[in-house]
Amino acid sequence: MDRKEMVRRYQETPRPAGVYRVVHRRSGRTLLGASPDTRAMLNRIQAQLGLDGHPNKQLQADWDADGAAGFDFEAVDLLPPANDPARDVTGELEMLLELWRENLDIDADLLY
Repeated sequence: MDRKEMVRRYQETPRPAGVYRVVHRRSGRTLLGASPDTRAMLNRIQAQLGLDGHPNKQLQADWDADGAAGFDFEAVDLLPPANDPARDVTGELEMLLELWRENLDIDADLLY
């Protein structure tokens, strides 16, 4: 298999769209979000924190104090894979995120 074929297959592979959560264990503060590529978003957040460049200053401060060992990163719910890779899942993700906000009922002062 040549490089172009590998790239084409990668691009056609459905991404795990869903809701993710980052929890600071000591404080219980939580970052809850949704992404069309949940795994990539969790990796991005970890990279930003590791490079001291996350835009949420409180999250970054907690990371600086406790490091990676002080956090849990998880995909809490994933949408079923789409048959059509071009499908727009934005509306579905917004509804799923709202359901998880209600389900988890996180105190407002514990949200990043």
